[in-house]
Amino acid sequence: MPLVSSSFHPQCIGLLHIDPAQHPQGRQHFSAASGLVRSGPTLFVVADDELHLGVFEDTVAAGTAPGPGDLVRLLEGDLPAEAAPRKKAKPDFETLTRLPALPGCPAGALLALGSGSTAHRETAVLLGLAKPGRLSGRTAIVSLSRLYAPLRKRFADLNIEGAWVADGHLHLLHRGNQSDARSACIRYDWSGIAPWLAGLQAQPPVIKNVQVLNLGSVDGVALSLTDGVPLECGDWMFSAVAEDTGDSVADGACVASALGVIAADGKVRRLAYLEGAPKVEGIAVQREGTDWVVTMVTDPDDRAVASQLLVCRIPMAYWT
Repeated sequence: MPLVSSSFHPQCIGLLHIDPAQHPQGRQHFSAASGLVRSGPTLFVVADDELHLGVFEDTVAAGTAPGPGDLVRLLEGDLPAEAAPRKKAKPDFETLTRLPALPGCPAGALLALGSGSTAHRETAVLLGLAKPGRLSGRTAIVSLSRLYAPLRKRFADLNIEGAWVADGHLHLLHRGNQSDARSACIRYDWSGIAPWLAGLQAQPPVIKNVQVLNLGSVDGVALSLTDGVPLECGDWMFSAVAEDTGDSVADGACVASALGVIAADGKVRRLAYLEGAPKVEGIAVQREGTDWVVTMVTDPDDRAVASQLLVCRIPMAYWT
């Protein structure tokens, strides 16, 4: 079981409002933020029930709410306005990560990944960067079916919720649930993933290794991974929630949420709960002096409620 010795109070610095004139249905906010990248002066956010990327001014350092974000289309078409058909039709972008340089994207790229929780949710979108915080306009659609097929043999209820590139590997995070509490970190050689994402080879590389993680439970509800980011020396930070649901599609009550660090040797260093149990699904981490500044976005599972932008400042010494 992970060592839990504290809890943190996240500061809400604002809600994720968007320009309603840019939204096909005139919506004024994101309500299901699920992935976050801080790049240059910009916050990039994906929501699991939208076909657009949200682009916001990074006001985290100032501690003020960002203004309404702009929308960048990821996929063509539109989603139904009604909740049930929208849930069935959505591509379920649960992950957003920044990639290093790859063929066709010398300044790197953003990658939004579908969760793979159904066959309809096996699409990724690659967006080239011109420089930190600015998109180049290059967009590519990538089918994830060949990447995810071997994973389904290990995890019948696959649910990819986080990704990053570090130490020469692409890391994917699988989120467990009440029926199968196993969360996992899956690694691939970046040297094989990069040309596949760029469309230069048909087959993705094979899985290099899979690390299954036990994060414990709260009131009988398993904590499961919702995102992860690299730190230093092979360590990585994760967000996790205890959501009372038995599969990767249905929503449930969020009993608890937490942040934690996995050491380079694969062991959970420590875990800290977040007061108020916000359903954090996307995180970004920057080092400031001897602290980690953890920026988070939430998915309230209610289209009438705006996603929050949260911040925690955590001493690096806490995790050692």
